[in-house]
Amino acid sequence: MSKLNEEMIVPEGWGFVDTVDRRDFLKLTSSGLLVIFALTPPKGMLRPVWNPAGIQRPSPDFNAFVHIGTDGRVTVLLGKVELGQGVMTSLPQLAAEELHVSLASVDVVLGDTDLCPFDMGTFGSMSVRNLGPVLRAAAAEARTVLVQMAAEKLGVLVADLDVKDGVITSRTDRGKHVSYGELTAGKRIERRIDGKAALEAVANFKIVGTSAPRRDAIDKVTGRAKYAGDIVPAGALHARIVRAPAHGVQVTAVDTKAAEAMPGVRVIRDGDLIAVLHEHRDEADKALKLVKAAFGPAPSTLDNDTIFAHLEKSAPEGRAVAQGGDVAEGEKSAVQMVAQKYLKGYVAHAPMETHSAVASVAADGKVTVWASTQTPFPLQTQVARALKLPTEKVRIITPYVGGGFGGKSASQQALEAARLAVAAGKPVRVVWDRTEEFFFDTFDPAAVINIRAGIDAAKKIVSWNYEVIGAGERGSQQFYDVANHRTVVRGGWNGNPNGMHPFGIGPWRAPGANANAFAREVHIDMLAQKAGMDPVAFRRLNLTKNARMLRVLQAAADKFGWQPKATPSKRGFGVALGDDAGTYVASIAQVKVDPATGAVQVLRVVCAQDMGVVVNPAGALQQLEGCITMGLGYTLAEEVRFKDGVVLDKNFPTYHLPRFSWVPKIEGVLLNSPDLPAQGGGEPAIVTMGAAVANAVYDAIGARVTQLPLTPARVKAAMT
Repeated sequence: MSKLNEEMIVPEGWGFVDTVDRRDFLKLTSSGLLVIFALTPPKGMLRPVWNPAGIQRPSPDFNAFVHIGTDGRVTVLLGKVELGQGVMTSLPQLAAEELHVSLASVDVVLGDTDLCPFDMGTFGSMSVRNLGPVLRAAAAEARTVLVQMAAEKLGVLVADLDVKDGVITSRTDRGKHVSYGELTAGKRIERRIDGKAALEAVANFKIVGTSAPRRDAIDKVTGRAKYAGDIVPAGALHARIVRAPAHGVQVTAVDTKAAEAMPGVRVIRDGDLIAVLHEHRDEADKALKLVKAAFGPAPSTLDNDTIFAHLEKSAPEGRAVAQGGDVAEGEKSAVQMVAQKYLKGYVAHAPMETHSAVASVAADGKVTVWASTQTPFPLQTQVARALKLPTEKVRIITPYVGGGFGGKSASQQALEAARLAVAAGKPVRVVWDRTEEFFFDTFDPAAVINIRAGIDAAKKIVSWNYEVIGAGERGSQQFYDVANHRTVVRGGWNGNPNGMHPFGIGPWRAPGANANAFAREVHIDMLAQKAGMDPVAFRRLNLTKNARMLRVLQAAADKFGWQPKATPSKRGFGVALGDDAGTYVASIAQVKVDPATGAVQVLRVVCAQDMGVVVNPAGALQQLEGCITMGLGYTLAEEVRFKDGVVLDKNFPTYHLPRFSWVPKIEGVLLNSPDLPAQGGGEPAIVTMGAAVANAVYDAIGARVTQLPLTPARVKAAMT
């Protein structure tokens, strides 16, 4: 593998050097303790084994590694990546807690397929929730092994030993002590324990539960942070790729003669991949403009207005994901029925960093790809298959990722860079421009949700009939006291069932849950209005069996200073509840609506969250605030416009992201739940934003908007 400048590979302090391969890394760790452990993984997190064909197949174990160096420093090696969610801070907190060392003494290696254990990827708010217990077990096992070694060295019983700051000391003879570094000096030890190591009790936590400073903060605010597009191997070429003007069209002719005549330009054709390459990006851009390409017609005639009828017509048959009682019987006891259709358009991820990758081929044929990706190990397999290489001949290194939100789970740009690097015999950089980012994004899918529900004379919900088309199952199941209910899902965000979508769709922060929470919580508000009840009181009345949800609702109401009043009260207050990634959330929004234009301004948002044990409170609040801010986008403005397979939004002048002037006063409440393991925090607070704001708009103006986003035109139309 080519030797590259370390500063161009990873941010300072990230704990690994690009020039170290796995074999060399294990040699370096020969003067320390390497704890290798195998555990049954959480569902969806499996480690691969290699078959003779070199194809990854899952096995029922998940290996993670903890390294203790001769100087006592700890390195944790994890397949997750840092894309702004803070795992390079929170996960080391868990390891430090179990090892009884300071957080400052723990380094972390993330997202390097040569050095880290296999991981499915960084998505779904699963890093702390699912990998956290695995890492804690590894650290606890390391501590247990070291204490056993110390007992042997000091000639005392294990029960006589304490551990503090990486030093193991006898309780009865304080003169007898040994550090982790002293124990591991000059030797490499692989030792296992029988059974499971005891974990620290939550009540004894000293590091977990404290607000540790973000490790990436200084690098990012000073500009020192390095992303995939910042990697510049010697002799690297920029690639600009011939793109189709619309989704689904095929190239019929290409003339590259004019581009090839430019000094320093190379043209590469590799099947369907046609690219111009140059040492300088601007020269590659000029060459691309000289390429003459012809394409066939677009197969789709849909646009962002006709898509909803198309989805209803083309969606697959429904499957019930939740049901109980008899909905028809429930309707017989209802004194008020509410039926409504809810719509949501496609939404782009629009990350600050566009999809980027750099690929280099070493003399021995090993391919290294620095990629902006959420899934380094699945990408490793994709690259190996594309290049027809054994997987061990491909290394993926993931520097900082400048925003993912699910959109960088697919890594087309990395495959392009790898194919072109092999063809060119030189390192190749592929950095998408903003138009490519919008065109190739896997959008949060458009959705249609139909709900029919009823309440009885006691104002209890007695029937709930729910059908979601396009958004999928996540967040679709209601959590109220409804004996007679049925939830049916037709198509989802994962894949493109029946070809119902005109372009790629995929995960978008809490995929599907935003649409489902919007429809459910707006419908609950409509039922409350029919009952003539305050919306918070109505929810309390119908949540008697859900103590966690009642708790977050009460916490949000208390923080907000909620005073009961039936809607529309003209106050502009709206409430919404949600559960996502194991976390329960309640949000209350205050809005102001301009009656002349229909423009909505969100003034204040209170959000209460029960996420179990909170590893890093400051980090959790940052995630909550980020969810609310990002949620303003899909709630008020973000909607991809398209026609005949052409994505009409190509940059931010037409695709509007939240601005600083949009951000309301945000008040987060993190509930203490020490008896519940840490749950997800990167997505839950976003799912309630659409409904909280929509309900607040209704409370302000007495007009209901049932399609996201709540654009001024839609709000104005609802008022007339």
